[in-house]
Amino acid sequence: MQILVVEDDESVGAGVLEGLARAGFQASHVADGAGALAEVRASGPDFILLDLGLPDMDGTDLCRAIRALTTTPIIVVSARDEEIDRVLALELGADDYLVKPFGMRELVARIRAVARRSEDHGGDGQAASGSTRQIGPLSIDQRSRRVLVDGAEIHMTVKEFELLYYLAEDPGAVCPRSDILRAVWNGNWYGTTKTLDAHVAAIRKKLGDPRWIEAVRGVGFRLDVPG
Repeated sequence: MQILVVEDDESVGAGVLEGLARAGFQASHVADGAGALAEVRASGPDFILLDLGLPDMDGTDLCRAIRALTTTPIIVVSARDEEIDRVLALELGADDYLVKPFGMRELVARIRAVARRSEDHGGDGQAASGSTRQIGPLSIDQRSRRVLVDGAEIHMTVKEFELLYYLAEDPGAVCPRSDILRAVWNGNWYGTTKTLDAHVAAIRKKLGDPRWIEAVRGVGFRLDVPG
């Protein structure tokens, strides 16, 4: 796997490259958005680690630009730890979000988990087989990886789709947080559950009504038709 590290801090970039090499990955480093876009267009990395604080453009704009070019998995690695930053990055197509400072073992675990999910779907966001979940005006087609509300298609990241599809397996039932993390993150989650909340918030916004996914305090989440 060839990983592109987009990081303006040379010392941080060097440390990440060293850690990735020890974990058996090949990696290259660029320090700005222009360099990242050039690399994506020229060599097409297999994976991207993206810092948001870049000298020539905001990382969220870069995330949007990269996602318009490729479905390559993206993990945002940033010191920004506000929920709005995580939600925005996920809405723009990031597959995961890791807050600095972080440990290399956690970063490597997340890279492998996201890469495994991408490979499970053929690397192009397509599942080999599956079925359609229909909940009122919401249609979730696992085979085509398409989500529609009232016939209008809604773009979802890989993780968002898997989370929504999991909740749709039993509409109206409360899914415990631990079960969701185990199923959607394949048991390879080493951070807080705030990332789950950020994904839920992103899905709610994309579906156009926060009532699609209800939070049940102390337990988890429920998917149902807004009423």
